[in-house]
Amino acid sequence: MDFLQRILGALQAMNLVELTGVVTGIACVWLAAKQNVWTWPIGLVSVGMYVFVFYDARLYADMGLNAFYFVTSLYGWYLWLYGGKNHTERKVGRVSRKELAVLLALGLVFAVSLGYFLDNYTDADLSYTDSATTAISLIGYWMMAKKQLENWIVWLIVDVVYVGVYTYKDLYLTSFLYFVFLLLSIKGYLDWKKDLVALKQAPAEANA
Repeated sequence: MDFLQRILGALQAMNLVELTGVVTGIACVWLAAKQNVWTWPIGLVSVGMYVFVFYDARLYADMGLNAFYFVTSLYGWYLWLYGGKNHTERKVGRVSRKELAVLLALGLVFAVSLGYFLDNYTDADLSYTDSATTAISLIGYWMMAKKQLENWIVWLIVDVVYVGVYTYKDLYLTSFLYFVFLLLSIKGYLDWKKDLVALKQAPAEANA
């Protein structure tokens, strides 16, 4: 009963900023799964809204993450349009083992360092959890900007954690948003993998 009252109270306190972030966030990930370049401008709106939402919730690592997303979205927008051969549209690819190892190492150092700083020098809540999800999300966003298939696996992992974190912080609408993201990550992986297989088969068929 108490849990239900907390949900109702959070929904009543929900403001237009969070609602806008949720709606545009869902649209953004859905478009990304379809490889539609409009994912980036709509994503700019969503992450801009969440800078304010997470500041209010004292999730400072997530606030900084969304500020980073804003800048990286511009890079992703350009790369999807002109990052292919001869400045053409970029196609789906895979992350190399070397690049993945570097990303994981940097992510670990980032998570531990940021977690320590937030835990000791700010009033942040869930410092290390927040920092770890931030680090993983940075990796996922970088991969998505480069249209690497594995970005969806990264999002699937981190979205499971985010659902729990935002439920704990009474951000129920945002928790629901990340549950939707989780489902969209599965769809995105399957769709992108299908396109990647098709791209690999095309040259073989052309040479047959």
